[in-house]
Amino acid sequence: MAKINLLPWREAYRKEKKDQFIAILIGVFIVSALLAYVWISSVEAAIDNQNSRNRLLETEIAALEKQVQEIAELKKVRDDLLTRIKVIQDLEGTRPVIVRYFDDLVRSVPDGVHLNSVVRTGDTISIEGIAESTNRVSSFMRNLDQSDWFASPNLTSVTAAPEEGEQANSFKMTVRTSAPQDQIDAAANEEGK
Repeated sequence: MAKINLLPWREAYRKEKKDQFIAILIGVFIVSALLAYVWISSVEAAIDNQNSRNRLLETEIAALEKQVQEIAELKKVRDDLLTRIKVIQDLEGTRPVIVRYFDDLVRSVPDGVHLNSVVRTGDTISIEGIAESTNRVSSFMRNLDQSDWFASPNLTSVTAAPEEGEQANSFKMTVRTSAPQDQIDAAANEEGK
């Protein structure tokens, strides 16, 4: 005889499959939650690691910027010192030249001419003085023009000065310094010996 099962086996089978499906869903959810937690934790750890590296780099950059600033200050001090040394060397090198200028100026002044003021501005010398006559001023200008150390004497004014003498004249003139570089070097070398 044939066996007939009258029990509601389909409903039991459906219930069993539904329970398996719910169990699989819960398992997938738990595994997904664990994977999400691990992924989020690893990302947060990487972010924390990068932030700590960034802080380390910022502190190192600040220290290097401080060193760069100190180096810039030291370079400025060095440049100032080099400028001062250059000025001192230039003064030392031109010291004999100035003596030569004054020596040649004294040699160029003829008798009867008295200098009241000699002012040097750059390569121009302004001279004020009193001469016994205009011929003496002309002679003075010729002497300056013939000098190797002076050039282009320019008389700016001549006025009578009767309080100094009957034919006395006060004068103002400018003259340029024009010594060639080889004469300046020779004068500096003579001073160095």
